Amino acid sequence: MDDTLLDTDILSEILKAKNPQVMQTAERYLAQHQRFAFSAITFYEILRGLRANQALRALNEFLRLAEDSEILPISLPFLKRAADLWGEARQSGRPRNDTDLIIAATALETRRVLVTGNTTHFAWIPGLSLMDWRAA
Repeated sequence: MDDTLLDTDILSEILKAKNPQVMQTAERYLAQHQRFAFSAITFYEILRGLRANQALRALNEFLRLAEDSEILPISLPFLKRAADLWGEARQSGRPRNDTDLIIAATALETRRVLVTGNTTHFAWIPGLSLMDWRAA
């Protein structure tokens, strides 16, 4: 299994541990790679949601998982790539969600497969490899 970058939706599913397909694939990935990787943007999105819902137990579980994961910081090359993607999306009339574009740029710049359940959001991006652990 190639190195991956988890999108927010898949990381959220891992934290909830309700989808057996996602959990089995996540366990196989961890057996091979020892830790997950996700963007600092994903960290922020999960953190803000758990804090907004005052989900203290889930928040503590997430923070423990984050300690054992590789959290990729937002860098200038990622932001430059995301800006290019934003321009392409604008020209083609596609949605321009900044967080999605930064996550996609992070996957592209680090040559990782983006694991997401929202493959249609990202399918238009040239060179971006996608995987959906819900359907793996």
